[in-house]
Amino acid sequence: MLDPKLIRSELNSVAQRLKIKNFDLDIKQLKEWEEIRKELQLDTEELQNERNRKSKSIGKTKAAGGDVSEIIADMDKLKSRLETKKTELNNIKTKLQDYLLSVPNLPDEEVPPGNDESQNKVISTWGSIPEFTFEVKDHSELGEALDQGIDFSAGAKLSGSRFVVLQGRIARLHRALTQYMLDVHTKEHGYMEFNLPLMVKGESLLGTGQLPKFENDLFKVNHEESFYLIPTAEVPLTNLVRDEILPKDCLPLKYTAHTPCFRSEAGSYGKDTKGMIRQHQFEKVELVQIVEPDNSIAALNELTGHAESILQRLELPYQKVLLCGGDLGFGASKTYDLEVWLPSQNTYREISSCSLFTDFQARRLQSRWRASEGVKPQFVHTLNGSGIAVGRALVAVMENYQDEAGRIRVPNVLRPYMSDIEFLE
Repeated sequence: MLDPKLIRSELNSVAQRLKIKNFDLDIKQLKEWEEIRKELQLDTEELQNERNRKSKSIGKTKAAGGDVSEIIADMDKLKSRLETKKTELNNIKTKLQDYLLSVPNLPDEEVPPGNDESQNKVISTWGSIPEFTFEVKDHSELGEALDQGIDFSAGAKLSGSRFVVLQGRIARLHRALTQYMLDVHTKEHGYMEFNLPLMVKGESLLGTGQLPKFENDLFKVNHEESFYLIPTAEVPLTNLVRDEILPKDCLPLKYTAHTPCFRSEAGSYGKDTKGMIRQHQFEKVELVQIVEPDNSIAALNELTGHAESILQRLELPYQKVLLCGGDLGFGASKTYDLEVWLPSQNTYREISSCSLFTDFQARRLQSRWRASEGVKPQFVHTLNGSGIAVGRALVAVMENYQDEAGRIRVPNVLRPYMSDIEFLE
């Protein structure tokens, strides 16, 4: 959520910056609501002051032996008028709050303009694109041909489209990827591992920005009270610091978790319906950092580097992309996407998205830090990224490590997790 004071003081400037995200701020409506709010605020304060004066005069009148019935009658009228004004003030504040919850974060100055992903900026590439002397297969063909592999029909039988069943050694390779990522991030990159609830309440999703805007993308569970299945571990991890004032010496906080993620994929009908690229249920190793504002850009570069290191150790070619305004997420100020090479598609596909949210989430979460005792607390900055998406990593390994016989060579770094198996065949 943007700072309401910033919007009030720099309304036109904020509106111009949001145009980079292709968002049109309703300046006219905001000005109208703000004028009403200020007027009602003044009326409420004047009525409160008048009531206080009347209240004091009762004591003085009684002390002088006077009649206070008229003053009490006036106070009853004041009370009624004050309650009416308070209700009107709360209503206009609610309108402003609801509208501000729909306003995206301001883009960083380095974010390039653009309407969609075709205008993102490639920052760097890593690794050599593999050359094959045979016709490459996609992960679906490879997985279904294995003795113990991928079973899409079983996933459809159990749950419908966009679900999959992994068997035997493919399931083990998927687990190996997960464990390897967690080991690297916890042992080398300094993240604390968490095991988290997979269902959260609405306020958790409001805090990280999924609600109210993206409710159609979520799976809601109605029981005695409503829960949502998490779309990403970012939600519970970041909410760990909700309503907290953190001491300076505990920052930065670096959290990681492996979880299933659940998304309805609303609005993506017809996209990647075949295979494992776009599923209703998938798994990620998530990275979250909570930092001081002055350190947040450096933290974004660090976090992105941590995700890159996994791809490099797996020896998977990828490119790093700076998202343009039109492709930048609702709450993000700046995002780097890591896109891994998929031979069957002859292109790079997103496997990690690493974002800086500045204080956008922290304002919703009321997550703050205090520089020293007695100093007013400030909002923290939050960051997150996939470190990395496990299913897409599995897809990339299968396709980049295939041979002419349809075997899949196990990457060297994963063999200790696979009983030193060299090939899946």
